[in-house]
Amino acid sequence: MVYRAAIIGTGGIAGMGILGMHDTEDIGEQRFVESHAGGYEATESVELVAVADVDPDRIARFGEAWSIPESGQYIGHEAMLAAEDLDAVSVCTPTYLHAKHVIDAAASDAAPSVIWCEKPIASSLSDAHAMRRRCAEADVELVINHSFRFTDKLQQLRGLFDAGLLGEIRSVNAIFRRELLRNSTHLIDTLVYLLDAKPGTVSGYINGENDAVDQLEGDRGVDDAGGGGFVVLDDGTFVTLDCTVAREISSMAIQFIGTEGKLYMNNDDGEWRYWRLEDGSHVEADLPEIDGAWRWDDDYRGSFVNAAAHVEAILEGEAANMSPAEEATRSLEVIIGFYISHFTGSQVSFPLDRPLNDVTVTSW
Repeated sequence: MVYRAAIIGTGGIAGMGILGMHDTEDIGEQRFVESHAGGYEATESVELVAVADVDPDRIARFGEAWSIPESGQYIGHEAMLAAEDLDAVSVCTPTYLHAKHVIDAAASDAAPSVIWCEKPIASSLSDAHAMRRRCAEADVELVINHSFRFTDKLQQLRGLFDAGLLGEIRSVNAIFRRELLRNSTHLIDTLVYLLDAKPGTVSGYINGENDAVDQLEGDRGVDDAGGGGFVVLDDGTFVTLDCTVAREISSMAIQFIGTEGKLYMNNDDGEWRYWRLEDGSHVEADLPEIDGAWRWDDDYRGSFVNAAAHVEAILEGEAANMSPAEEATRSLEVIIGFYISHFTGSQVSFPLDRPLNDVTVTSW
């Protein structure tokens, strides 16, 4: 069986180049495999048949790059969802539009079984909850593209954590780049994925610094900025997060301390180091079952093909959603909590109640 897929949005993550990975002059002008379109192209039984955007020039350029006929190129997602019979829909639009596009797709006559939505899930918790409810009502599987989850090494590491590699995690220290919604959501979701725990309390700091205006040639200001703070998870694990610095000087590094050992992960430099705890002393050892460390050029680049294959497996009924909206909402909770904490000068406990669910952080 061949499954029919479509994309809403024609930006970089959809298929035309990602900032920080591809040359700036090529973004928007060339097709790139590290994308939703590239992932679909690599699958055996999913065919990209349609694309929608509000910009006719971008639609035409995307359609030509990815061999989508003019009949499958739509101005506006409403027209596409009304005309097409679809199995999967990718939402590759700015964060503030995710809720509308996901809800419209789930409620449409296109009747997709899977929606593969870019991270972060939404700009507010109320939007995230509405997306989850509508997809559940329509029996649509909502997959959030926190792409680190779709790398082989992180999946292997999750298996080791589940098997007790470090025992009970007590403390985590993590650093990455700003901004919180645009970039740092990857780091927070990695912790959500590996620790399988929910945030309990947060205390946050927002520095107001944003690189997007210069890097993306943005024409408007947004709330999204560098920040960080601490998170106490519902199992008592204490986590510190520092996502305050710019891309050019940042480093993605995480240190886990557990009752049976410790692990240091520097993903920028491709260095993972593991120590097991023996008679009160940490003894460095090879990390079992994992060959080498996680790298941007190898592991991250392959995550889109893996994610599309996962969408295919869900359509085939062969896999459960490994990046569900419920867990993506936990990452958003931490970020929203940081903002509320910073501007109120207080610690924030979860779950948030109205009207705090409606706090919106604008981003790109």
